[in-house]
Amino acid sequence: MPGVHVGATDAAYRVPMVIRTLKKQQYVVDVAIAVAYYVLAAQYFGGYNVYFANDTGDNGYIIIIGGYALALALRRVSPGIALGIAWVISIVQMWFDVSPSVYNVATLIVVYTASAYGGRIVRSLALASVGVGALVAAAFLTVQGAALGVSESIFGFSTLPATILQFVLLFFAMLFVLGVPWLLGLLVRWMTRNRESREAKEAAEQIVIVEQERNRIARDMHDVVAHSLAVVIAQSDGARYVRRTDPEAVDEALLAISTTARDALGDVRLLLGQLRHSQGDGPQPVLADLDRLLDQFRASGLTVVFEQNGQPRPLGTAHELSVYRIVQEAITNALRHGDHARDVTVRFDWLPDTLDISITNGIDVPTTTAELHIGHGLAGMTERAALVGGLLQAAPDGSRFVVSASLPTNAPTS
Repeated sequence: MPGVHVGATDAAYRVPMVIRTLKKQQYVVDVAIAVAYYVLAAQYFGGYNVYFANDTGDNGYIIIIGGYALALALRRVSPGIALGIAWVISIVQMWFDVSPSVYNVATLIVVYTASAYGGRIVRSLALASVGVGALVAAAFLTVQGAALGVSESIFGFSTLPATILQFVLLFFAMLFVLGVPWLLGLLVRWMTRNRESREAKEAAEQIVIVEQERNRIARDMHDVVAHSLAVVIAQSDGARYVRRTDPEAVDEALLAISTTARDALGDVRLLLGQLRHSQGDGPQPVLADLDRLLDQFRASGLTVVFEQNGQPRPLGTAHELSVYRIVQEAITNALRHGDHARDVTVRFDWLPDTLDISITNGIDVPTTTAELHIGHGLAGMTERAALVGGLLQAAPDGSRFVVSASLPTNAPTS
C-alpha cells in the first residue's frame, strides 16, 4: 500500500499519507536495526527468556521489547503508526510497573523519525508526545520513587514540597530528553528540504541553460539556412534568364550555388551535431569573414557597398558573431524583399565606446512601420544585439529600409 490517494476534487478532504514507500535497502536496514535492538535488549535482561514468558511470569518484558522493536522496524515506513506503537508500549511499561532503562532509547528514535519524516499531523503529534510524555513519565517516576523511598534518600524528608520539587525536576529532565530528538528531526528535515530545493534549483537552471543553447542553435540555423537559400534562389533565377544570352554567367551562377550550398551544408551539420550531443562548437563566424559574406551576396546579383569610418578594433567573440549575423540577416532580407536594382549599403562607424552599424536597401513598395511584418529574422537581429548589451532598430524610411544597430565595444567578451 503506497499511501492514501485522493482525486483532485477531494483536495479539501486530503488524508495524510499513512504508509511511505522506501527503497529496498532501507527496508532491510530498518528490520536489521529492529532485530539488533531486540537481541541486545534480551542480553540486557540477562536471565530472562524474552522469547517466551519466563517461569516467574514476567511476560511484560516480552511485550515491551517486542513492541519497541516493531516500532523501530516501522519508524520510516509509517512514522505515525510507529509513534502510536511507542505510546502503547510506554503505557504497558507503566502498567507492568517496569522502570525505564536503556531500552527506552527506542522511544527517542521514534520521536526523532516522526519529526524528520512524518507529515504535518504526525510531526505535531510527536511534539505533543514530547510534552505529554514528559508529564506522564515525571509523574510515574515520582510515584515509583516515593514508593521505593528514593525521595527520602535524596531530599532527607518525604514532605509534599519535596515530592513536588522532584516531579518538577523530572518533568524538565524528561522534556529535555524527549525534546532534543524532536528538534534534531526537525533540523534534519529542514536540511533535507533545503538540499532538495537546491538540487531542484540547479536542475531548473540547467534546463534554462539547455533551452538557451537550443534557442541559440535555432537562431544560427535560421541565419545559415535563410541566407544560403536566398543566395541559391537568386542565382538560380538569374541563371535561368541569361542562359541563352550569356552562358558564362550560368557557369558562374552554378559555381556560386554549389559553393553556397556546400558551406551551408557544413554549417548545418555542425549545428545538428551540436544539437544532438550538446558538445562541440557550431559555426562561429567573425568580422574577418564579412568580406567573404559580402562577395557571396555580390555574386547573387546584389550591389553591396561597404563603408567603414573610424579605427576598427578587436571585439569579443560574442560581439563579432552578433555583428556578422546582423549584417547577414539584413542583407538576406534585402535579397529576398528589396529592390535589386538599388545598392545595399553597409556602414560601420567605430565610435569611442560603440560600433554603430547601418544597413540600407531600397524597397519596391514604400511601407510604413505599422504595415511592416516582423518575422523571425528581425526578431533574431534584435535579440542578438540585446545579448551583447546593444540596441537595434529596423524600419522603412520612405523608399528605403534601414537596419540600425549600436553595440558596445568598451568591454569585449569571449
